[in-house]
Amino acid sequence: MKKNILVFPCGSEIGLNIHGSVRYSTHFHLIGGNSVEDHGAFVYEDYIPSIPFVNDPDFIPTLRKIVRERKIDAIYPAMDSVITALKTHEEELGCRVVASPRETTEICLSKSKTYRALDGVIRIPAQYGPDSRPPFPVFLKPDVGYGAKNTAVVHDEDSLRSILSTRNDLLVLEYLPGEEYTVDCFTDRHGKLLYAAARERHRIKDGISVNTSFCRDQEEFIALADRINRRIRFRGAWFYQVKRDKNGELCLLEIASRLGGSSLLSRAVGVNLALMTLFDAFDVDVAPQVNAGYRVVLDRALENRYRCEGLHYSTVYVDYDDCLILDKKTVNVQLVGFLYECLNSGKRLVLLTKHIGDLEGELKAFRLDQLFDEIIHIPDNAEKSGYIQDKDAIFIDDSFAERQKIKERIGLPVFGPEMVDVLS
Repeated sequence: MKKNILVFPCGSEIGLNIHGSVRYSTHFHLIGGNSVEDHGAFVYEDYIPSIPFVNDPDFIPTLRKIVRERKIDAIYPAMDSVITALKTHEEELGCRVVASPRETTEICLSKSKTYRALDGVIRIPAQYGPDSRPPFPVFLKPDVGYGAKNTAVVHDEDSLRSILSTRNDLLVLEYLPGEEYTVDCFTDRHGKLLYAAARERHRIKDGISVNTSFCRDQEEFIALADRINRRIRFRGAWFYQVKRDKNGELCLLEIASRLGGSSLLSRAVGVNLALMTLFDAFDVDVAPQVNAGYRVVLDRALENRYRCEGLHYSTVYVDYDDCLILDKKTVNVQLVGFLYECLNSGKRLVLLTKHIGDLEGELKAFRLDQLFDEIIHIPDNAEKSGYIQDKDAIFIDDSFAERQKIKERIGLPVFGPEMVDVLS
């Protein structure tokens, strides 16, 4: 029987990462939970909206009720502040919280606590107090925060004092001019570091690495991961970030007791950190399975999801040339994927085409001969509208003229092949 896992907040970068990593697992059923309506509502099929915010007095009581009513086996927190809050109340929630121990989450939530915990273990940035005269430029960052929110490079004393006069939560740190790296790690329930892989952050947006690839030389990063792991007790996926100082030495930026936003890169070589973390949370031994022999570059951009409200149909009519088959030689895999989604939901599939040639032989060659409930092969001078019997249907064709005729004569919703992602 699958374990019910509540992912909260499910629309965060981490929540979406968890969904992409675990959605095909036969061991876990994901339930998305959110306080605000965001992309998570489009991704998670099983979804719970309007959960109170983490700082709301009703947050824990509401989660406790959800755990009881939905038979939740574990909550997988997907934001730094949520991790500590849930770990603090784990016992009263009545289920597991998939995270490192509470002490670790509290250390990782605060930069100053992190630096104190690792002082003397690895190189940490110099920190300047209110009465010191730091060498400029300096770097300002909140003690509690993530990404690049409220950070700044400051070049002079007047600017520094102006900023600090309005904020009392900022750390004044040495400026590190070199390359920046994220090291994705995994520690099992026995405290053993099973995986550490450093990646370069080639392009960063809002603190998230949107273009990244593995470093060719991993030794120094693995050594640092081991030293951190010996000092701080982790469980499951975690990561640390470092940057080179003016002398080229690696210096710690921060540590997080969760998945990294672009740890998807590890999944691309076979290491599913989110799934490993879930298995480990239920005391199952895991091991990384790394594919070698190829190099992966991860580049990230906005992902589109659509919800078509009020669009109902039981039959799909689809064209062949330049729609199902592109350039007479390539299967439109996105369209075929959508057609199989329709099969899964019990919809009828009809191929309606004026194709000139051996249609039966070509469908067999493309392994598509068993896909359709009906194949209607009509003369080139015939009108497709005369062959559409089911009016509870949609029509997919690359030809604007054909779509326009169907729309005007029958009134069906019509789509070009480039619109199929709207239907999926």
